[in-house]
Amino acid sequence: MPLRAYIKAHYPKAFSTLKNLRSFLSKIMENTAVGDNQDGSSGADTNPPFDPSVPAVPISYPLQELEELESRSYFKSFHYPFNRAAVKLPSGGGAELPGRPRILVCHDMAGGYTDDKFAQGGTNPDAYAIWHWYLIDVFVYFSHSLVTLPPPCWTNAAHRHGVKVLGTFIMEWDEGKERADKLLSTKDSAQMYAERLTELAVALGFDGWLLNMEVTLDPEQIPNLKAFVSHLSQTMHSSVPESLVIWYDSVTIDGDLSWQNQLNDKNKPFFDLCDGIFVNYSWKEDFPKLSAGVAGDRKFDVYMGIDVFGRGTFGGGQWTTNVALNVIKKDDVSAAIFAPGWVYETNQPPDFQTAQNRWWGLVEKSWGTVQKYPKALPFYSNFDQGHGYHIYSDGKQVSDNPWNNISSQSFQPFLEYSGDSTTQPIQVSVNFKEASYNGGGNITFTGTFGKGAEFTTRLFQGEVLLGSSPVYVTYSVKSKANSLLGFALEFSSATEEKKSILLAASGNTLLTMNQFSSRFASVIMPRRVTKLEEEPGWIVQESSISMPGHILKEIRVICNKSRSENSTATSEYYAVLGDIKITTTGENSKFPPSDSWLVDGEFVSWTSGSQGSKHLSVKIVWQLKVGNSDHFPKYNVYVEKVTGSLTGNESRVLESANEYVGVAVVKSFYVSDLEVPSGTSGLKFIIQVCGLDGTSQKIEDCPFLLLQVQGS
Repeated sequence: MPLRAYIKAHYPKAFSTLKNLRSFLSKIMENTAVGDNQDGSSGADTNPPFDPSVPAVPISYPLQELEELESRSYFKSFHYPFNRAAVKLPSGGGAELPGRPRILVCHDMAGGYTDDKFAQGGTNPDAYAIWHWYLIDVFVYFSHSLVTLPPPCWTNAAHRHGVKVLGTFIMEWDEGKERADKLLSTKDSAQMYAERLTELAVALGFDGWLLNMEVTLDPEQIPNLKAFVSHLSQTMHSSVPESLVIWYDSVTIDGDLSWQNQLNDKNKPFFDLCDGIFVNYSWKEDFPKLSAGVAGDRKFDVYMGIDVFGRGTFGGGQWTTNVALNVIKKDDVSAAIFAPGWVYETNQPPDFQTAQNRWWGLVEKSWGTVQKYPKALPFYSNFDQGHGYHIYSDGKQVSDNPWNNISSQSFQPFLEYSGDSTTQPIQVSVNFKEASYNGGGNITFTGTFGKGAEFTTRLFQGEVLLGSSPVYVTYSVKSKANSLLGFALEFSSATEEKKSILLAASGNTLLTMNQFSSRFASVIMPRRVTKLEEEPGWIVQESSISMPGHILKEIRVICNKSRSENSTATSEYYAVLGDIKITTTGENSKFPPSDSWLVDGEFVSWTSGSQGSKHLSVKIVWQLKVGNSDHFPKYNVYVEKVTGSLTGNESRVLESANEYVGVAVVKSFYVSDLEVPSGTSGLKFIIQVCGLDGTSQKIEDCPFLLLQVQGS
């Protein structure tokens, strides 16, 4: 809470006293609860304790005790396979942090593990998410548990955008001191726990650790603490190239719990043993410059903390977070932004989407963008933020259930916050309520235009070197009233020569050329236009372009109206961009035939329901018999409920065919408590394989699992 952090920053001795009082009161409450439970008068817990070995809806959870870490019990958990991140960093994990000031974002929200704890996704369409990944270098998942393991959805989304992900190892309060005594009892003990942390990061696919030792230590424990930090850094680096271990500014080299709010001789010995320091956020204006001087040629490894809640932080955080960012950038060190979820937790007006875009707009104005994508082809985005009210596939709705799953985020657009939208002729927004083309989002462009007017906005900033083969750009669009939507592609040559190419919307070629040819090096009309018959309104346009030796630097949307209209008055503009893909071939992904896969069911459990129905829980697993499936980023899971014989021609599908169950990014999916109506003889679970270019295997060609209903 804000008061806790304020006392910590301004009255550290009082803060330490409060820690002791908290522990004392906690023990009293524990003893009281035990006494109440013994006589049965109160404290009864109707829910059984969490048993991670029992099959259940897969969740992410932290480790609370050193014994869990030492015993490797996490790897025996039913939930472990679902918590392995599926997306690697674009470079395969070996990307070195850039030699410039960086932005680290530390996510701290309501104790952690809220809507994001459901490894296969949840049901909150308004769940918190981050989509300004192009402003972030490092993402830390934080909670006050001993070992905070990032839910895989965050690692998947961050890695997709080139952002490293760290877990948190924290010791605080009196119980933290007891754990520290055990951790640091011997050098061997310290190194053993460091190896256990490395093992977890490697197994779950994230990139390192934030270390926060907020306890007072005996001076004789410091050598073993240094051995712990050093060994964790060494084992992480040897196991995951360019991984990170970052020290939080807390305990000093003397063993005192004393936040320095800068890099100095009290905390530099720890900084020297790892990859950086997260400086506490109560620094003064000259502290970034002083810290840079102490760091020398490692000044970019100094991350000056900013608490967005404004708890004793320089500049006040909140809507003036940029005040601190400007000072940090001027003094050429890095920034650590703590708890940007403030926007969400405090319900900043007028709504979360607008407030979030406005707040991150301040960050961009101060710092600029730090990531670029696309960097490789194929490239695909359906602008899905990882939450919504429906799911679509190729323009067809497959689910109308609300959902959240940050793993489903595709590449997020670099949409600029325009401030007062009334000054812009076109309002641009990611839309979750209107029909999507794929996934659960789209970008909607609405407003009014005068005749001949145009509007342009940034979509992506990339770094793709094109070869000798043509590149194909395909996108889906839905529009009204002669509204046209195309793309301006900005290229740079080896000699830094700039070229701008227009991929025009389908329409009158002569009018298009007359309008744009003087402002673009080339104007390219679509080579193929497809109108979806089953889903009216969507048009898929494909263009090809050849720019060998050039680097694609930026993709911008161009909105305009057809000039065929005779009226000079203003008119409505409305267009929806469903998705975009860029490939080196004009063909869709090729998928292995169904019999190339092994599909099995594990932990099958049947229970009886009402009116003769049953409920099924089962873990479905699949793998290719031969070859690598890493280039399939996700799998849609459907079920068909069948009556009659499961073989021969007598079977038929009960109710609606291909009921959408969920999406998997690992090669397993847990179906929990699926209702099976009376009269159903079998269930056919269909695993729809999806490609990197956004295409999906035809349902009739997909691998599947047949299960006979118990007792049928």
